Order: sequence, then C-alpha cells, then structure tokens
Amino acid sequence: MDLFDLQREKQLEQEAPLAARMRPRNFAEFVGQGHLVGEGRILRQVIEQDELPSLIFWGPPGSGKTTLAFVIAQVTKSHFTPLSAVSAGVADLRRVVEEAKKRRGMYNQRTILFIDEIHRFNKAQQDAILPYVEDGTITLIGATTENPSFEVISPLLSRCRVFTLKPLTEEQLALIIRRALEDEERGLGRKNIELTEDALSHLLRMSNGDARVALNALEMAAAATLPDAEGKKRITLAVIEEAFQHRALLYDKAGEEHYNLISALHKSMRDSDPDAALYWLGRMLEAGEDPLYIARRLVRFASEDVGLADPQALVQAVSAQQAVHFVGMPEANLALAQAVVYLATAPKSNSLYQAYSRVQEDIKMSHNPPVPLHLRNPETKLMRELGYGKGYLYPHNFPGHFVPQQNLPNELKDKRYYRPSDEGFEKEIKARLHRWWGNEKG
Repeated sequence: MDLFDLQREKQLEQEAPLAARMRPRNFAEFVGQGHLVGEGRILRQVIEQDELPSLIFWGPPGSGKTTLAFVIAQVTKSHFTPLSAVSAGVADLRRVVEEAKKRRGMYNQRTILFIDEIHRFNKAQQDAILPYVEDGTITLIGATTENPSFEVISPLLSRCRVFTLKPLTEEQLALIIRRALEDEERGLGRKNIELTEDALSHLLRMSNGDARVALNALEMAAAATLPDAEGKKRITLAVIEEAFQHRALLYDKAGEEHYNLISALHKSMRDSDPDAALYWLGRMLEAGEDPLYIARRLVRFASEDVGLADPQALVQAVSAQQAVHFVGMPEANLALAQAVVYLATAPKSNSLYQAYSRVQEDIKMSHNPPVPLHLRNPETKLMRELGYGKGYLYPHNFPGHFVPQQNLPNELKDKRYYRPSDEGFEKEIKARLHRWWGNEKG
C-alpha cells in the first residue's frame, strides 16, 4: 500500500457515517449483550481463547451482530474474511475456501468467514460452504435478522451454534450516544454539541433499540444545527423530530399515558368500535410502543372479552403475535391492525373469564377435595383394590359419545362455573350442553 492509498483510506474513514466510525473495536467499547459476552460468559471465553466454533448471530437491526464479528476479528489470531450476502456469490465463496486451504497448509492458520445477512444466501450458496464448515476448512460466523430456523439450511444450522442478540435498551443507547458526543477522534466531540433532554428521550424512543438508527439520526441533526453566538450546537426536540421525519407523540412507556392508551384500546375493542380501536393502536405504535406488549394484550383480550363466542379470535391474536416476531416492525403493524379489527368486530362474551374467576375463588376458599375414585387411573393392583377407576363410564361406548356422570368432587358436584352466553358460537355451545346435560349445565 503506497502513500496515496494510505491517505485515501484515512479520508474514507473520516468521511464514513458516524455509526461506522463509532463501531466498537474491543469488548471494552462494546455495549449490550451482556448475556453473551459479559465477563465469564462462555462465548466471551471461547473468543478470547481463540477457540471459536462456527456460529450464527441472530438479532434485530443495530443490536451489534456485525460489530461483534469485527471485535472477534480484532481478538482472534485467525484470518478474518468478511463477505456480504447481498453482493457475494458462489464464486466468492469458492475463492475464500481456496485461500483458506492454502493458509492452513502454509501457515497452519485458521480462517473465519463472516457472512453478513446470511439469510439472503439461497440454498445453493449455503450448500457451497457446508462441506468446508463441516471439515473445519473455515469457521463460519453468520449474522441475520431473520429466524435462522427458517432461513438457514438444516445441515448448516446443525453445525453452528446460534446466539440470540437482544435489542439495545434505552440506557445502553444513551451510553452509545454520549460516547459519540464526547469522542473527539471518531465522534462529534470537536463540534461542541449539546443535546437537550427531551431531544435525547425522543431519539432513544424512536431508535427502537437500534444503535445505527440512533447514531445516523444524531449525525443528521448535528449537521443541520447551526452554532449559536458562543459556537455551541444545541440540538432540540424539533431538530430530532425533523431528523426522523416523525412528530414526537405524548407517550411514556412506563407512565400514565401508557396505561391510558392501552385502556382506551381495550375498551374500544370491547365496545365493538373498530375505528377507535385502530386509532388507539396507531397512537401506541407510532409513539414507539413495544409491539409485543400490544400483541400480549390482544391475546388476553381474545380470551377475556371474546372467548368462545368466536374461537377464531384467539387464533387471530396469536397469529398477530407470531407476525410481529417473524416480520418485525414496521411491517407487522398491519398484522396487529388486522387482529384489532377482528377482535373489535367479533361477538363478545366474558363467560370464560367469569368461569375461571369462579374456579379461582373456589380453589382459594375450599380445602381442595380429592379426585373422585372413579376418575383415577388404576395403575397398580393395590389401586384397583382401593377402587381406583371403579364405576367410570367410557363415553365412547355410549350413543353420541356421551354419558352423564359426576366429574367434580362431592363437595362441588352442583357447581356450575361455565355459563355460555347466547352470543356467537357460544349459542351453539349452550345448545350442546343443554342437549347433553339438560338444565343441569345447559
């Protein structure tokens, strides 16, 4: 590399985006993922001992997958070769493999192949590296935002350890932002920047655990802010909003507004008002609420306020939760909207909720009577002699696969916990119970 190459490389480093310039170079600078690379953790130990197996980092954007791979590159004595699945092909993989074989033969040096966005490789491309991962010619590190169970072929997945990265917390993002503001060599430390508290709060909330998004928005805001008379750049909430092209909504995920909005969503669905339900859903999502929190509440609502009046309600809610996991935001907002509209327009019944509340009350207040003998399985000779299973009537031996018999303890035999309504599918359930049990349960 000549002098001009060195100058060009240095200039490229200086002109790189803030997120690239601030990329951690070692574990001391790495933020988050303490469950994986904290002191004493097994992954941290195998990295520092240079005994790394093939592995896959799975986590949301900006959580540190690529950064962790490059930290490994600094720590390991192995040769480190990065590739992006967006631009690399089978020819690139074969070239890396041939170089790895030569390096192993000439210098007895291992090769670590890092493939960013490995989920973008098709089956043929993944098949091309499988034999060399298996025989140890290369040690593979793959990074993906998608579930590797679906996106990585089974033979390759079975030869890799999967490590799941978590979204960065707001506290961790705040630390990264402070470092960027203070670092004079790679960050914005020489620009005399002040970030107001409300601007920082909005920056953290809108970044959604993604360090790259936070740093990119911070850099744009810094570039757009003119210094005042004292030479200080004061980044306000309005500037951060402009950087995100998104208005800051009144919202606090740990405060009163959080509970006000989820209550409004729940009650609007209960009142069968899809328009209001969609509005409150939008208010929460656009303000940065955790979509999985909303999905959990929809699952609860499906059983509590719809129940068996529409058994598909729970299916819709759970499907929305799975969509959030699989697709992520913002694409999953429509899956949540679909579930909200379905729940709002479904027939309503709280019979199931009331039934379980009655059960809870009886369990709490009673002495928990024993299981009737005829309902117990006679597993041994002694059990049969004691009357276990005696008198039990097998429903499939009777017309309609039903026969009336007592299934509750004697003290509770007349209890009726579940009382179906006349709404939706529960009307059919009520008719069945009446057909089987008469007035006793129907």
